[in-house]
Amino acid sequence: MSSTSQKHRSFIAEPMGDKPVTALSGIGEVLGRKLEEQGFDKAFVVLGQFLVLRKDGELFTDWLKDACGANNRQATSCYQCLKEWCDAFL
Repeated sequence: MSSTSQKHRSFIAEPMGDKPVTALSGIGEVLGRKLEEQGFDKAFVVLGQFLVLRKDGELFTDWLKDACGANNRQATSCYQCLKEWCDAFL
């Protein structure tokens, strides 16, 4: 993915802290609300799921599609965002 959004670049540029789930690339208000309803209210909670799924792109994107109805582009964007964040901070 050669071109990333400003949202993506901002997210991976600093520690996650207590950012809302909507700070993740690919997750807007609608998907964010659906994730929040399932207890995934913060970006770090979604990161936990990402790590439980062993940073596996296919498993994570499938989970995200099932969890909140993300499309392939949104799920892939969120996966890339978390993967690059992990590469920088873990």
